[in-house]
Amino acid sequence: MRDTFVKTLVDLAKEDKNIELVTGDLGFGVLKPFWETVPDQFTNAGIAEQNMTTVAAGMALEGKIVFTYSIGNFPTLRCLEQIRNDCAYHNANVKVVCIGGGFVYGSLGMSHQATEDLAILRALPDVVVMAPADLVEAEECTKALAAYPGTAYLRLGRGGEKRIHDHIENFQIGKAIKVKSGEKIAIFSTGAIFEEVNAAYDILVSKGYSPAVYTFPTVKPIDKEVIEDCAKEFEVIVTCEEHNIVGGFGSAVAEVMAEMQAKKAYLLRIGLNDEYSVKVGNQEYLREQYGMDSKAIARKIEETVNE
Repeated sequence: MRDTFVKTLVDLAKEDKNIELVTGDLGFGVLKPFWETVPDQFTNAGIAEQNMTTVAAGMALEGKIVFTYSIGNFPTLRCLEQIRNDCAYHNANVKVVCIGGGFVYGSLGMSHQATEDLAILRALPDVVVMAPADLVEAEECTKALAAYPGTAYLRLGRGGEKRIHDHIENFQIGKAIKVKSGEKIAIFSTGAIFEEVNAAYDILVSKGYSPAVYTFPTVKPIDKEVIEDCAKEFEVIVTCEEHNIVGGFGSAVAEVMAEMQAKKAYLLRIGLNDEYSVKVGNQEYLREQYGMDSKAIARKIEETVNE
């Protein structure tokens, strides 16, 4: 995803001299094409992410479209006050980009794991929150955010994600994407956890189930129309996220369903069960340890349906 993001941003920056990329002293192997192509639109703010965010806000208030870039919690939780006070409050045109959402940097411990970011950024008024599931969604999110005149958050995987879509027609911020039609069960996912959801889908199909599958590249604003339609049509809605189930994507779906006067579906949220990861290992290992791998997703869905 990060290579796709950078390639897309390079193409956009060549056409729009107001686009700026500010990094917190990392990603140089990945960001090299950007600074070589448009060197005057690139800044290394150093290992000073709070200052990076304030600088970005100042640039944005002077007419620039600024993308800040760092890994895990560093461009988000470390800079929360600056995002809130300097960017969001002023509706500054700053796009906060996190590389390695969820357990991507799991081997470095919980300090590098982004498992509360969606909830916290979603709580800031008028901030768009996006988490693409594949390379095509990552490209479309980058284009959409470059054109969006306000503060936003883009949560990306690290790399190696599989392509889901050949292309996406009429991509829009705030709109979910149907991947598969189905009956009785609808699975919603956001972000790179989709690769586990896709494998879980295959397991469920092999057992005779036929779930519908949707990806939500936008967590905020959430696609209320799709949620409401599915809540009326399906018996079970399942949300999957590589994130704490409190306040994140599943909570956003639950908020919509809670305000519905008539619904049919039961909601099952799959994610990190309101805890920190005290285990250390790669992303695949931690997904398995915390019940977010394909086998666990399929098992939890089957258990819920059978209840």
